[in-house]
Amino acid sequence: MPMPDGLTTASFITEHRNEITAVVTVLAAIVIAELVDRALKGRARKLGERVSGGQLSPVVDTRLRLIRRLVFVTILVIGIALALAQFPSVKRVATGVLASSALLGLVVGFAARQTLANAIAGISLVVSQPIRVGDLVTFEEETGEVEDVRLAYTSIRCDDGRRLVVPNERLAQSTIVNHTVVDPRIQIHVDIWLEPNADVDRALELLSDDNTEVHVEEITTDGIRLLVTAWADSPSHRTQLAAQLRRDSLRKLRTEALS
Repeated sequence: MPMPDGLTTASFITEHRNEITAVVTVLAAIVIAELVDRALKGRARKLGERVSGGQLSPVVDTRLRLIRRLVFVTILVIGIALALAQFPSVKRVATGVLASSALLGLVVGFAARQTLANAIAGISLVVSQPIRVGDLVTFEEETGEVEDVRLAYTSIRCDDGRRLVVPNERLAQSTIVNHTVVDPRIQIHVDIWLEPNADVDRALELLSDDNTEVHVEEITTDGIRLLVTAWADSPSHRTQLAAQLRRDSLRKLRTEALS
């Protein structure tokens, strides 16, 4: 005689109670971690609207990203630990592991040395902040904007669109040139060439204005190189401003046949 569906379901739940509890615990940890992360992000957004009109400063933004990730990972680790605790065999293994914690510490420390070093370096970078999210930096002859500072690595977006992913330990041990750590503005330089016999004084007069400085940078047999400089409000605007300077300079020079 077939068993009733309700009895079958109850029997299945009883037999696999530990597995079901473990799965529910992990899922609950994921949901809680997501909710807490969204709450922190929303709180930061409201704080930014009150303090700076909608945007957090690079210092606060960099530290907040690290705090959010640490909280997220901590909740997940606790959830996984509680899920594994549902199985008696795991408890016995954990007891034996704790009894030999000194040896385990040596093994785990050696195996995860690089990972731990990167994580510690990441925390150090966020606390001391030689670089921040949004800064324009030069690292080993590569220049770009800092996109993210994670526990293990830092992501830098180069001018040509490439992403430079640098382990935090290596970043902490190397020399970094931060172009915007004091002033978020960045100076843009554009070269403009004139013919050897061109009217330099007139060219300087045409290209100079309240926001642009121009001076003679080089004189050769092939021509005269003028250096046009201006300030971009942020690193993200530097490429657009450089293109605009070239376009406007050529247009002004062509009005008087200087180019």
